[in-house]
Amino acid sequence: MTSSKQIIAATEKFGARNYHPLPVVLSRGEGVWLYDVEGNRYLDFLSAYSAVNQGHRHPRIMAALVEQAGRLTLTSRAFHNDQLGPFLQEVCQLADMEMALPMNTGAEAVETAIKAARKWGYQEKGVAADRAQIICCRDNFHGRTTTVISFSSEQQYREGFGPFTPGFTLVDYGDAEALERAIGPDTVAFLVEPIQGEAGVVVPPPGYLARVREICDRHRVLLILDEIQTGLGRTGKMFCFEHEGVRPDLLVLGKAISGGVLPVSVVLGPAEVMGVFRPGDHGSTFGGNPLGAAVAREALRVLVEEDLPGRAARLGEYFRGRLEALVGPRVKLVRGRGLLLAVVLREDAGGARQYCEQLMQQGLLCKETHEDIIRFAPPLVIEQADLDWACERIEQVLG
Repeated sequence: MTSSKQIIAATEKFGARNYHPLPVVLSRGEGVWLYDVEGNRYLDFLSAYSAVNQGHRHPRIMAALVEQAGRLTLTSRAFHNDQLGPFLQEVCQLADMEMALPMNTGAEAVETAIKAARKWGYQEKGVAADRAQIICCRDNFHGRTTTVISFSSEQQYREGFGPFTPGFTLVDYGDAEALERAIGPDTVAFLVEPIQGEAGVVVPPPGYLARVREICDRHRVLLILDEIQTGLGRTGKMFCFEHEGVRPDLLVLGKAISGGVLPVSVVLGPAEVMGVFRPGDHGSTFGGNPLGAAVAREALRVLVEEDLPGRAARLGEYFRGRLEALVGPRVKLVRGRGLLLAVVLREDAGGARQYCEQLMQQGLLCKETHEDIIRFAPPLVIEQADLDWACERIEQVLG
């Protein structure tokens, strides 16, 4: 089984068809480049949905992986390990938070934040048992678990998977006044993405997060920011909330926190909230494992020491300018921040997937979201020469 055609056939025969990938079979990655089984080279403009901000197989991260794998990989949380404590300290210092709880996937971390907010609401805010309400936004994407899809507004994510978890209210994204109207005596938290990635890189109006912060403070409601995709340098700041100078009560991180090497996620917050957990309340066999912690420690150092947020800011501004020059017969508009950008196509331009397939033939890998949006998110280590190479192909296909 050596050809792309054979591997795709086997995948479609034996795999549940819950994805519709582009017809390319990747076998190797290095930096911003990926290679298929036939040896063809592609520039990665998706970054595994921002999980490989540091590029594929960053040498420092891989060295940390190999070194730790040679010593100890898993202990469970029944015992301490020598990597978890330092990791928690370092990620808390990076985010200026007091405590953290490690998990594996982003969805697990979102579930953890929900549990923390609910228990805080009962213990600290005085909400009556089993009445806690969390407000979320329409068109959100926070994961695929049964509880998380319970507050999704995307019909396909919900169809056939009920009954759903109660306790959630939806409001329009970017509308702070709608948030305030939805808050009631049982509201414990507002869970929101600083930029809605899966919805098509939707950026809220200027001042939205600052207004949300003020509303949450006034009503004693926790502000939970899901920065799994927008955090860790992607938008030109270490955290997207820094663009508006606000701070969340709970911060959810994942994806790039391990440089795309292992599933690592974390929820960070003040002791008042994170302190509601007691031994036995919540846990994970692999959450906080020494291999993941060691890798995440090095992945964070790479972000800081190579100033990847600064690179995203500089190159993102340049890239956006190149994309905005394409606004015309096919391209309706460009939106995003840093190196998280989206091209929104005009209704008569045809579906976005055809353009992603054409770009794949040109050696550039990206992915459509919904019917009419192409998301561009290269690794933050990309050089301007490679960005120019990509822009030439994007201009050929979309211009």
